[in-house]
Amino acid sequence: MGDRILLAKYSIGVGDRFARQAEAQLCACMLAADQGVEVIPVWNKSYREHSIIGSGPMDTRAAADAAVVKLGWRKPYFVDADHITARTWEGFIEASDFYTIDVADWIGREAAPAAVEAFVRRHPELAGELILPGIEAPVHIGSDRVFLVAGKYLGAIEEAGRIYRLVAERKGGGQFITEISMDETDSPQTPVELLVILAAVADEGIPIQTIAPKFTGRFNKGVDYVGDVAKFTEEIAHDVATIAFAVRRYGLYENLKLSVHSGSDKFSIYGPIRRALRKFGAGLHLKTAGTTWLEELIGLAEGGGDGLESAKEIYAEAYRQRDALCAPYASVIDIDAGRLVEPRVVHEWSSGQFVSALRHDPRNREFNPSFRQLLHVGYKVAAKMGSRYLDLLSTYETAIARNVTENLFVRHIKPLFLGE
Repeated sequence: MGDRILLAKYSIGVGDRFARQAEAQLCACMLAADQGVEVIPVWNKSYREHSIIGSGPMDTRAAADAAVVKLGWRKPYFVDADHITARTWEGFIEASDFYTIDVADWIGREAAPAAVEAFVRRHPELAGELILPGIEAPVHIGSDRVFLVAGKYLGAIEEAGRIYRLVAERKGGGQFITEISMDETDSPQTPVELLVILAAVADEGIPIQTIAPKFTGRFNKGVDYVGDVAKFTEEIAHDVATIAFAVRRYGLYENLKLSVHSGSDKFSIYGPIRRALRKFGAGLHLKTAGTTWLEELIGLAEGGGDGLESAKEIYAEAYRQRDALCAPYASVIDIDAGRLVEPRVVHEWSSGQFVSALRHDPRNREFNPSFRQLLHVGYKVAAKMGSRYLDLLSTYETAIARNVTENLFVRHIKPLFLGE
Protein backbone atom coordinates (compact mmCIF):
# COMPACT_ATOMS: atom_id res chain seq x y z
CA MET A 1 0.00 0.00 0.00
CA GLY A 2 2.95 2.31 -0.52
CA ASP A 3 4.68 4.61 1.92
CA ARG A 4 2.39 5.05 4.89
CA ILE A 5 2.42 5.69 8.60
CA LEU A 6 1.67 2.55 10.58
CA LEU A 7 0.62 2.17 14.19
CA ALA A 8 2.58 -0.33 16.27
CA LYS A 9 1.04 -3.47 17.74
CA TYR A 10 0.45 -1.89 21.15
CA SER A 11 -0.51 1.72 21.74
CA ILE A 12 -2.10 3.74 24.50
CA GLY A 13 -4.24 6.82 24.14
CA VAL A 14 -3.51 9.23 26.97
CA GLY A 15 -5.83 12.10 27.67
CA ASP A 16 -4.29 15.19 29.22
CA ARG A 17 -6.99 17.75 29.88
CA PHE A 18 -4.60 20.59 30.68
CA ALA A 19 -1.60 19.47 28.58
CA ARG A 20 0.79 19.49 31.53
CA GLN A 21 1.51 15.77 32.07
CA ALA A 22 2.96 14.69 28.73
CA GLU A 23 6.37 13.94 30.27
CA ALA A 24 4.88 11.87 33.08
CA GLN A 25 2.74 9.96 30.60
CA LEU A 26 5.66 9.32 28.29
CA CYS A 27 7.69 8.04 31.26
CA ALA A 28 5.17 5.19 31.60
CA CYS A 29 5.80 4.14 27.99
CA MET A 30 9.55 4.39 28.59
CA LEU A 31 9.25 2.05 31.58
CA ALA A 32 7.53 -0.45 29.29
CA ALA A 33 10.33 -0.05 26.74
CA ASP A 34 12.85 -0.75 29.50
CA GLN A 35 11.13 -4.13 29.93
CA GLY A 36 11.27 -4.88 26.22
CA VAL A 37 7.70 -4.00 25.24
CA GLU A 38 6.91 -1.19 22.80
CA VAL A 39 3.80 0.76 23.78
CA ILE A 40 3.33 3.82 21.59
CA PRO A 41 1.81 6.94 23.18
CA VAL A 42 -1.07 8.69 21.45
CA TRP A 43 -2.10 11.98 23.02
CA ASN A 44 -5.84 12.34 22.50
CA LYS A 45 -8.13 15.28 23.11
CA SER A 46 -11.56 15.93 21.65
CA TYR A 47 -13.18 19.06 20.28
CA ARG A 48 -15.48 19.10 23.31
CA GLU A 49 -12.55 18.94 25.75
CA HIS A 50 -10.69 21.69 23.92
CA SER A 51 -13.85 23.83 24.00
CA ILE A 52 -14.27 23.37 27.74
CA ILE A 53 -10.62 23.95 28.58
CA GLY A 54 -10.16 26.83 26.15
CA SER A 55 -7.22 25.08 24.47
CA GLY A 56 -6.52 24.09 20.89
CA PRO A 57 -5.08 21.05 19.12
CA MET A 58 -1.67 22.73 18.74
CA ASP A 59 -1.41 22.92 22.53
CA THR A 60 -1.61 19.13 22.66
CA ARG A 61 0.94 18.84 19.86
CA ALA A 62 3.33 21.26 21.55
CA ALA A 63 3.16 19.38 24.87
CA ALA A 64 3.77 16.02 23.19
CA ASP A 65 6.65 17.31 21.06
CA ALA A 66 8.31 18.96 24.05
CA ALA A 67 8.09 15.78 26.15
CA VAL A 68 9.53 13.65 23.36
CA VAL A 69 12.49 16.00 22.91
CA LYS A 70 13.20 16.40 26.60
CA LEU A 71 13.07 12.68 27.41
CA GLY A 72 14.78 11.54 24.21
CA TRP A 73 11.95 9.27 23.03
CA ARG A 74 13.05 7.82 19.68
CA LYS A 75 10.02 5.71 18.87
CA PRO A 76 6.86 6.92 17.08
CA TYR A 77 4.17 8.94 18.85
CA PHE A 78 0.93 10.52 17.70
CA VAL A 79 -1.57 13.27 18.46
CA ASP A 80 -5.18 12.14 18.06
CA ALA A 81 -8.03 14.29 16.80
CA ASP A 82 -10.38 12.47 19.12
CA HIS A 83 -14.00 11.81 18.17
CA ILE A 84 -14.03 14.12 15.17
CA THR A 85 -17.12 14.62 13.05
CA ALA A 86 -17.84 16.40 9.79
CA ARG A 87 -18.29 19.55 11.87
CA THR A 88 -15.04 19.42 13.84
CA TRP A 89 -12.29 17.68 11.79
CA GLU A 90 -10.79 20.72 10.12
CA GLY A 91 -9.44 22.37 13.26
CA PHE A 92 -7.13 19.38 13.85
CA ILE A 93 -5.39 19.33 10.48
CA GLU A 94 -2.21 21.09 11.51
CA ALA A 95 -1.74 19.35 14.85
CA SER A 96 -2.89 15.77 14.41
CA ASP A 97 -1.62 12.65 12.69
CA PHE A 98 -4.22 10.29 14.17
CA TYR A 99 -7.94 10.78 13.47
CA THR A 100 -10.68 9.04 15.45
CA ILE A 101 -13.73 9.39 13.22
CA ASP A 102 -16.87 9.20 15.34
CA VAL A 103 -19.95 8.03 13.43
CA ALA A 104 -22.01 6.75 16.35
CA ASP A 105 -24.77 9.27 15.59
CA TRP A 106 -25.10 7.84 12.09
CA ILE A 107 -25.77 4.28 13.20
CA GLY A 108 -29.33 3.32 12.37
CA ARG A 109 -29.90 6.13 9.91
CA GLU A 110 -31.61 4.54 6.97
CA ALA A 111 -29.21 3.81 4.12
CA ALA A 112 -30.38 3.95 0.51
CA PRO A 113 -32.07 0.62 -0.31
CA ALA A 114 -30.09 0.38 -3.54
CA ALA A 115 -26.82 0.73 -1.62
CA VAL A 116 -27.84 -1.99 0.82
CA GLU A 117 -28.90 -4.34 -1.98
CA ALA A 118 -25.62 -3.70 -3.80
CA PHE A 119 -23.64 -4.49 -0.64
CA VAL A 120 -25.48 -7.78 -0.14
CA ARG A 121 -24.82 -8.75 -3.77
CA ARG A 122 -21.11 -7.91 -3.41
CA HIS A 123 -20.75 -10.09 -0.32
CA PRO A 124 -22.45 -13.46 -0.83
CA GLU A 125 -19.76 -14.95 1.44
CA LEU A 126 -21.43 -13.28 4.43
CA ALA A 127 -24.71 -15.14 3.97
CA GLY A 128 -23.58 -18.56 5.02
CA GLU A 129 -21.28 -20.41 7.38
CA LEU A 130 -18.01 -18.73 8.27
CA ILE A 131 -15.06 -20.32 10.04
CA LEU A 132 -13.20 -17.80 12.17
CA PRO A 133 -9.65 -18.84 13.09
CA GLY A 134 -9.37 -19.64 16.77
CA ILE A 135 -13.14 -19.90 17.30
CA GLU A 136 -14.48 -23.44 17.54
CA ALA A 137 -18.08 -22.94 16.48
CA PRO A 138 -18.75 -21.70 12.92
CA VAL A 139 -20.63 -18.42 12.52
CA HIS A 140 -23.94 -18.57 10.68
CA ILE A 141 -25.28 -15.41 9.04
CA GLY A 142 -28.39 -15.56 6.91
CA SER A 143 -28.93 -13.20 3.96
CA ASP A 144 -31.79 -11.49 5.80
CA ARG A 145 -29.45 -10.74 8.71
CA VAL A 146 -26.81 -9.34 6.38
CA PHE A 147 -29.43 -7.07 4.82
CA LEU A 148 -30.60 -5.79 8.21
CA VAL A 149 -27.10 -5.17 9.55
CA ALA A 150 -26.00 -3.46 6.35
CA GLY A 151 -29.04 -1.22 6.52
CA LYS A 152 -28.13 -0.23 10.06
CA TYR A 153 -24.46 0.56 9.46
CA LEU A 154 -23.87 1.48 5.81
CA GLY A 155 -24.84 5.11 6.34
CA ALA A 156 -22.33 5.39 9.19
CA ILE A 157 -19.53 3.88 7.11
CA GLU A 158 -20.34 6.17 4.17
CA GLU A 159 -20.07 9.14 6.54
CA ALA A 160 -16.74 7.83 7.84
CA GLY A 161 -15.52 7.59 4.26
CA ARG A 162 -16.56 11.15 3.56
CA ILE A 163 -14.68 12.46 6.60
CA TYR A 164 -11.63 10.31 5.86
CA ARG A 165 -11.38 11.70 2.33
CA LEU A 166 -11.70 15.28 3.58
CA VAL A 167 -8.75 14.71 5.91
CA ALA A 168 -6.77 12.81 3.26
CA GLU A 169 -7.14 15.69 0.80
CA ARG A 170 -5.37 17.93 3.29
CA LYS A 171 -2.92 15.51 4.95
CA GLY A 172 -2.18 13.11 2.13
CA GLY A 173 -3.23 9.48 2.01
CA GLY A 174 -1.23 7.22 4.29
CA GLN A 175 0.15 10.15 6.29
CA PHE A 176 -2.07 9.66 9.31
CA ILE A 177 -3.67 6.90 11.36
CA THR A 178 -7.39 6.38 10.88
CA GLU A 179 -9.71 4.96 13.52
CA ILE A 180 -13.46 4.52 13.27
CA SER A 181 -15.33 4.89 16.54
CA MET A 182 -18.77 3.45 17.17
CA ASP A 183 -18.59 3.12 20.93
CA GLU A 184 -20.68 6.10 22.01
CA THR A 185 -23.99 4.56 21.07
CA ASP A 186 -26.73 2.67 22.89
CA SER A 187 -26.35 -0.86 21.53
CA PRO A 188 -23.17 -2.98 21.39
CA GLN A 189 -22.04 -4.36 18.06
CA THR A 190 -22.00 -8.14 17.86
CA PRO A 191 -19.09 -9.91 16.12
CA VAL A 192 -21.44 -10.54 13.17
CA GLU A 193 -22.16 -6.82 12.93
CA LEU A 194 -18.45 -6.06 13.24
CA LEU A 195 -17.74 -8.32 10.28
CA VAL A 196 -20.34 -6.58 8.12
CA ILE A 197 -18.94 -3.21 9.23
CA LEU A 198 -15.40 -4.21 8.24
CA ALA A 199 -16.57 -5.45 4.84
CA ALA A 200 -18.27 -2.09 4.32
CA VAL A 201 -15.13 -0.23 5.45
CA ALA A 202 -13.11 -2.13 2.85
CA ASP A 203 -15.68 -1.31 0.17
CA GLU A 204 -15.50 2.36 1.14
CA GLY A 205 -11.71 2.32 0.84
CA ILE A 206 -11.01 3.60 4.36
CA PRO A 207 -7.54 2.42 5.48
CA ILE A 208 -8.41 2.01 9.13
CA GLN A 209 -5.81 0.75 11.55
CA THR A 210 -8.03 0.68 14.63
CA ILE A 211 -11.74 0.29 15.22
CA ALA A 212 -13.60 1.07 18.43
CA PRO A 213 -16.84 -0.88 18.73
CA LYS A 214 -19.22 -0.69 21.64
CA PHE A 215 -18.95 -3.75 23.85
CA THR A 216 -21.55 -5.27 26.14
CA GLY A 217 -21.64 -3.98 29.70
CA ARG A 218 -21.08 -0.44 30.87
CA PHE A 219 -17.81 1.47 30.44
CA ASN A 220 -18.47 4.16 32.99
CA LYS A 221 -16.06 7.04 33.40
CA GLY A 222 -13.27 6.48 35.89
CA VAL A 223 -14.43 3.20 37.41
CA ASP A 224 -14.32 -0.52 36.67
CA TYR A 225 -16.30 -2.45 34.08
CA VAL A 226 -19.93 -3.11 34.99
CA GLY A 227 -21.24 -6.27 33.38
CA ASP A 228 -20.78 -9.98 32.85
CA VAL A 229 -17.02 -10.53 32.63
CA ALA A 230 -17.49 -14.06 31.25
CA LYS A 231 -19.64 -12.72 28.44
CA PHE A 232 -17.11 -9.99 27.70
CA THR A 233 -14.34 -12.62 27.62
CA GLU A 234 -16.16 -14.50 24.88
CA GLU A 235 -17.01 -11.29 23.04
CA ILE A 236 -13.46 -9.92 22.95
CA ALA A 237 -12.12 -13.22 21.59
CA HIS A 238 -14.75 -13.27 18.84
CA ASP A 239 -14.05 -9.64 17.94
CA VAL A 240 -10.30 -10.24 17.65
CA ALA A 241 -10.94 -13.33 15.51
CA THR A 242 -13.37 -11.38 13.33
CA ILE A 243 -10.76 -8.69 12.68
CA ALA A 244 -8.16 -11.33 11.74
CA PHE A 245 -10.65 -12.90 9.30
CA ALA A 246 -11.61 -9.54 7.78
CA VAL A 247 -7.99 -8.50 7.29
CA ARG A 248 -7.33 -11.58 5.15
CA ARG A 249 -10.67 -11.65 3.36
CA TYR A 250 -11.02 -7.96 2.53
CA GLY A 251 -7.43 -6.75 2.23
CA LEU A 252 -7.54 -4.42 5.22
CA TYR A 253 -4.30 -3.28 6.87
CA GLU A 254 -2.53 -6.19 8.53
CA ASN A 255 -2.04 -4.20 11.72
CA LEU A 256 -5.77 -3.49 12.13
CA LYS A 257 -6.67 -3.89 15.80
CA LEU A 258 -9.34 -3.19 18.36
CA SER A 259 -9.46 0.16 20.09
CA VAL A 260 -10.94 -0.05 23.57
CA HIS A 261 -12.29 3.28 24.77
CA SER A 262 -12.10 2.29 28.39
CA GLY A 263 -13.40 5.38 30.14
CA SER A 264 -10.44 4.57 32.40
CA ASP A 265 -9.69 1.75 34.81
CA LYS A 266 -11.48 -1.32 33.47
CA PHE A 267 -9.28 -3.52 35.63
CA SER A 268 -11.57 -6.57 35.76
CA ILE A 269 -11.48 -7.08 31.98
CA TYR A 270 -7.77 -6.44 31.45
CA GLY A 271 -7.10 -10.14 32.06
CA PRO A 272 -9.57 -11.34 29.40
CA ILE A 273 -8.26 -8.74 26.94
CA ARG A 274 -4.67 -9.79 27.54
CA ARG A 275 -5.49 -13.48 27.08
CA ALA A 276 -7.29 -12.75 23.79
CA LEU A 277 -4.30 -10.76 22.55
CA ARG A 278 -1.97 -13.63 23.40
CA LYS A 279 -4.19 -16.28 21.82
CA PHE A 280 -4.49 -14.49 18.50
CA GLY A 281 -1.20 -12.58 18.48
CA ALA A 282 -3.26 -9.42 18.19
CA GLY A 283 -2.56 -5.80 18.97
CA LEU A 284 -4.56 -3.28 20.98
CA HIS A 285 -5.12 0.44 21.27
CA LEU A 286 -6.30 1.46 24.73
CA LYS A 287 -7.73 4.88 25.49
CA THR A 288 -7.44 5.79 29.17
CA ALA A 289 -9.52 8.97 28.90
CA GLY A 290 -9.55 11.16 32.02
CA THR A 291 -7.25 9.09 34.21
CA THR A 292 -4.55 11.78 34.14
CA TRP A 293 -6.88 14.55 35.29
CA LEU A 294 -7.84 12.52 38.35
CA GLU A 295 -4.19 11.79 39.09
CA GLU A 296 -3.60 15.54 39.05
CA LEU A 297 -6.21 15.94 41.76
CA ILE A 298 -4.66 13.11 43.75
CA GLY A 299 -1.26 14.77 43.49
CA LEU A 300 -2.70 18.08 44.67
CA ALA A 301 -4.43 16.42 47.60
CA GLU A 302 -1.30 14.50 48.56
CA GLY A 303 0.65 17.73 48.55
CA GLY A 304 -1.50 19.21 51.31
CA GLY A 305 -1.69 22.96 51.88
CA ASP A 306 -3.26 24.95 49.07
CA GLY A 307 -3.11 21.85 46.85
CA LEU A 308 -5.48 19.96 49.14
CA GLU A 309 -7.67 23.02 49.67
CA SER A 310 -7.99 23.52 45.91
CA ALA A 311 -8.93 19.86 45.39
CA LYS A 312 -11.65 20.29 48.01
CA GLU A 313 -12.79 23.51 46.34
CA ILE A 314 -13.06 21.77 42.97
CA TYR A 315 -15.15 18.99 44.51
CA ALA A 316 -17.44 21.46 46.28
CA GLU A 317 -18.10 23.34 43.04
CA ALA A 318 -18.57 20.11 41.08
CA TYR A 319 -21.07 19.00 43.72
CA ARG A 320 -23.02 22.25 43.29
CA GLN A 321 -22.96 21.94 39.50
CA ARG A 322 -23.42 18.17 39.43
CA ASP A 323 -26.57 18.10 37.30
CA ALA A 324 -25.07 20.27 34.55
CA LEU A 325 -21.70 18.49 34.66
CA CYS A 326 -23.21 15.03 34.53
CA ALA A 327 -25.80 15.65 31.81
CA PRO A 328 -23.42 15.28 28.80
CA TYR A 329 -22.06 12.04 30.28
CA ALA A 330 -25.35 10.48 31.37
CA SER A 331 -24.80 7.30 29.35
CA VAL A 332 -21.33 6.64 30.83
CA ILE A 333 -21.68 7.43 34.53
CA ASP A 334 -23.64 5.83 37.34
CA ILE A 335 -23.47 8.11 40.33
CA ASP A 336 -25.29 7.17 43.51
CA ALA A 337 -26.43 10.52 44.87
CA GLY A 338 -26.61 9.00 48.33
CA ARG A 339 -22.86 8.32 48.22
CA LEU A 340 -21.87 11.84 47.25
CA VAL A 341 -20.30 13.36 50.34
CA GLU A 342 -21.46 16.82 51.39
CA PRO A 343 -18.79 19.45 50.65
CA ARG A 344 -18.85 20.59 54.29
CA VAL A 345 -17.76 17.09 55.31
CA VAL A 346 -15.06 16.93 52.63
CA HIS A 347 -13.81 20.31 53.84
CA GLU A 348 -12.75 18.65 57.10
CA TRP A 349 -11.00 15.72 55.41
CA SER A 350 -7.28 15.07 55.72
CA SER A 351 -5.12 14.58 52.65
CA GLY A 352 -5.28 10.82 53.19
CA GLN A 353 -9.08 10.79 53.36
CA PHE A 354 -9.44 12.73 50.10
CA VAL A 355 -6.93 10.53 48.28
CA SER A 356 -8.53 7.31 49.61
CA ALA A 357 -11.96 8.38 48.38
CA LEU A 358 -10.65 9.37 44.95
CA ARG A 359 -7.94 6.83 44.03
CA HIS A 360 -9.35 3.77 42.29
CA ASP A 361 -8.35 1.08 44.75
CA PRO A 362 -11.27 -1.33 45.30
CA ARG A 363 -9.40 -2.89 48.22
CA ASN A 364 -9.64 0.39 50.12
CA ARG A 365 -12.94 0.59 52.00
CA GLU A 366 -12.81 4.38 51.77
CA PHE A 367 -12.79 4.37 47.93
CA ASN A 368 -15.94 6.11 46.69
CA PRO A 369 -16.85 5.41 43.02
CA SER A 370 -19.52 8.12 42.98
CA PHE A 371 -17.08 10.70 44.35
CA ARG A 372 -14.57 9.67 41.67
CA GLN A 373 -17.06 9.77 38.80
CA LEU A 374 -18.27 13.23 39.71
CA LEU A 375 -14.72 14.56 39.77
CA HIS A 376 -13.99 12.71 36.50
CA VAL A 377 -16.58 14.85 34.70
CA GLY A 378 -15.79 17.92 36.81
CA TYR A 379 -12.68 19.12 34.99
CA LYS A 380 -14.71 22.08 33.73
CA VAL A 381 -14.51 23.50 37.24
CA ALA A 382 -10.71 23.44 37.18
CA ALA A 383 -10.73 24.96 33.70
CA LYS A 384 -12.66 27.96 35.00
CA MET A 385 -9.98 28.51 37.63
CA GLY A 386 -7.62 29.37 34.79
CA SER A 387 -4.06 30.25 35.71
CA ARG A 388 -4.68 29.57 39.38
CA TYR A 389 -5.16 25.88 38.65
CA LEU A 390 -2.24 25.75 36.22
CA ASP A 391 0.01 27.38 38.80
CA LEU A 392 -0.95 24.67 41.27
CA LEU A 393 0.05 22.02 38.74
CA SER A 394 3.48 23.60 38.58
CA THR A 395 3.79 23.88 42.36
CA TYR A 396 2.88 20.23 42.95
CA GLU A 397 4.46 18.86 39.79
CA THR A 398 6.60 16.25 41.53
CA ALA A 399 3.71 14.57 43.36
CA ILE A 400 1.43 14.78 40.33
CA ALA A 401 3.98 13.37 37.90
CA ARG A 402 4.72 10.44 40.20
CA ASN A 403 1.04 9.56 40.38
CA VAL A 404 0.46 9.95 36.65
CA THR A 405 3.38 7.71 35.69
CA GLU A 406 2.67 5.07 38.31
CA ASN A 407 -1.01 4.93 37.44
CA LEU A 408 -0.45 4.48 33.71
CA PHE A 409 2.37 1.98 34.05
CA VAL A 410 1.29 -0.12 37.04
CA ARG A 411 -2.48 -0.17 36.59
CA HIS A 412 -2.79 -0.15 32.80
CA ILE A 413 0.37 -0.95 30.83
CA LYS A 414 1.66 -3.78 33.02
CA PRO A 415 -1.54 -5.88 33.18
CA LEU A 416 -2.42 -5.35 29.52
CA PHE A 417 0.85 -5.28 27.64
CA LEU A 418 3.36 -6.90 29.97
CA GLY A 419 1.00 -9.53 31.33
CA GLU A 420 1.60 -8.66 34.98
